[in-house]
Amino acid sequence: MKRTLIAGSIPTLLVLTSLALAQQSSFFVKPLAERKVTELLGGDLFWHLATFDTKDQAHQAAGPYGLVAEYEGKVWLFRLAQAGEDAKGGTKVAEIGPVPRIPAKEYLLRVNEAGGPQGSATAAHTHPGSEAFYVLRGELSQKTPHGITRLAAGQSMVGHGGDTPMAVSNSGSGDLREFALFIVDAGRPFSSPAQLD
Repeated sequence: MKRTLIAGSIPTLLVLTSLALAQQSSFFVKPLAERKVTELLGGDLFWHLATFDTKDQAHQAAGPYGLVAEYEGKVWLFRLAQAGEDAKGGTKVAEIGPVPRIPAKEYLLRVNEAGGPQGSATAAHTHPGSEAFYVLRGELSQKTPHGITRLAAGQSMVGHGGDTPMAVSNSGSGDLREFALFIVDAGRPFSSPAQLD
């Protein structure tokens, strides 16, 4: 019996398999800014995203519900406010809401950077509060019991209410980078494993 081995085929297959497995597990989440507050402002809540020339300008506009972070050479302000309340001195990027309210003795406001290569995804999980998304580049998919939602670069959405099982993935053909904005119960674990069919 004659066997033919194509030079490089086995190593190439192993490398491709390793890359595929690495991509599925290489979705990352990195906190950019957070703060705790004991109460939220009245009325409907919206996340306002704006960029500023300096951190000092962003901090001056932040108020009690603003988070400031530097990201990819820009100064960002993520501010919880009512609809139409633009931050003075900044360049408006997005207004996302209304965001579902949750009852809590103390709230954690947090902004995460997240993303990864094509095909990467989070494990199924929940958060004890509200989440919103803004896609910087690539395509994000969020799977919940309510279905799958896709967002392209420059798009935003409000996620489902607290404790909703979800998985987030890169469903595009390139790299994904997104901001995830949270209002969660500070007295509970920030993220918990979940089942999602």
